[in-house]
Amino acid sequence: MKAKLRVQRHQKISEIDERLYGSFIEHLGRAVYNGIYEPTHETADAEGFRNDVKQLVKELNVPLVRYPGGNFVSGYKWEDSVGPKENRPRKVDLAWRTIETNQVGVHEFAKWAKEVDTEVNMAVNLGTRGIQEAMELLEYCNFEGGTYWSDLRKEHGTEKPFGFKTWCLGNEMDGPWQIGHKTAEEYGRLAAETAKAMKLVDDSIELVVCGSSSSKMPTFGDWERVVLEHTYEYVDYLSLHCYYGNPENNLGNYLAQSLDMDQFIKTVVSICDYVKVKKGSDKQINLSFDEWNVWYHSNEQDAAMEPWQIAPPLLEDIYNFEDALLIGCLLITLLKNSDRVKIACLAQLVNVIAPIMTENDGETWKQTIFYPFMHVSNHGRGVVLTPSVESDSYSVEGFKHVPYLESIATYNEEKSELVIFAVNRSQEEILEFVFEQEGFEFESIIEETVMEGFDVKATNGAGAEVVKPSAVQKATIADNHLTTSLSPLSWNVIRVKVK
Repeated sequence: MKAKLRVQRHQKISEIDERLYGSFIEHLGRAVYNGIYEPTHETADAEGFRNDVKQLVKELNVPLVRYPGGNFVSGYKWEDSVGPKENRPRKVDLAWRTIETNQVGVHEFAKWAKEVDTEVNMAVNLGTRGIQEAMELLEYCNFEGGTYWSDLRKEHGTEKPFGFKTWCLGNEMDGPWQIGHKTAEEYGRLAAETAKAMKLVDDSIELVVCGSSSSKMPTFGDWERVVLEHTYEYVDYLSLHCYYGNPENNLGNYLAQSLDMDQFIKTVVSICDYVKVKKGSDKQINLSFDEWNVWYHSNEQDAAMEPWQIAPPLLEDIYNFEDALLIGCLLITLLKNSDRVKIACLAQLVNVIAPIMTENDGETWKQTIFYPFMHVSNHGRGVVLTPSVESDSYSVEGFKHVPYLESIATYNEEKSELVIFAVNRSQEEILEFVFEQEGFEFESIIEETVMEGFDVKATNGAGAEVVKPSAVQKATIADNHLTTSLSPLSWNVIRVKVK
């Protein structure tokens, strides 16, 4: 089959907000304890954080990490996580029915984030708590000094404010599973008043208000409308969450799931713009897709987990090659919508539905999904060019006209670099790929990387990272066109030096 991607230098979707490549660490399972934090590990630093994990996080080049939840935040008493560690209480966490030791808290996480070159996307508890506690946490974190909470931060060893810029107003408040679950009216009123108060404390922050936790929620659409009607003038982003899986083992349907993500985004954008028109506002609300990933492999294991453990192995999906292909398609979809999706958080970062895995007292390893995320985070910078794609397509239950080629190109003017990301969804056919462009002059191919030829169910493990990218030299340049072949079921990255 033949496929083509065309772009023009001056036709751009958007500049890329680097926070599009964010991630997420929740006090859940082994994400924190025996994940990023393991004081007895041979690589642990003075604070107890694993240096081997930090190195892999740096490889992913994650600019933002959401913290501390997630469902966990809806029962979180942040004051328990500060001050001398020996005085911090052990508490029951009702979200995941585990024991929280509070040995990692606000100060420790802020220091870890600085060491891995990321910013903290802080969440406040609007489940069991409210306006006062949110204001106090913000004052503790961001106020210079001279007040009770900011001076307490100094007593606890941090003289300068943390300066957290991005804040989430709760988590998935539409979900009946959420501690402190609320109706759209209840949450909208609370979020609006919390947002107003927080911006009185620090008007430089940006706020994310909760949208639906899934497009499949019965309240989807109406929830967004009602919440935004209350909060529109006080917040900056509306959140989206979505997870995908392949429980029926239908590969054609599975690799088409990025079309569902695209439709989800466009629907939420239309609701935001409806409220904008209804309010007669000049302000644009953008999106924070602050939970997205594949999640289904560990469901049976988690259902059998005994409650009230400390850091049990929850949500430890082991990803295979087909999962990596879908992650590539989802990343391309986020780039296609980068005019409105400014923040996105791969959920999560370590051990819990994560690209990075650890063994207790052992080694770290990279899941299959590590690589497409690493490629796009490191090389998908600058601007997204408006794509024109020509490709044959297939139909499958739930989706019509699924293109075999999923592709996008970005341009980094600072590096004079065009980067093409492409997935061949075909299970049998090579795609003879042509990249046409206007406004650039090709100089050379910097690098061509591919993940191809693996069994779709192949996985990685400790000491056995078999599913990983390889460097190839298939692409050629002639008459200012680039041509290459995309193998069946492959993830492809082509970096080109241009003028």
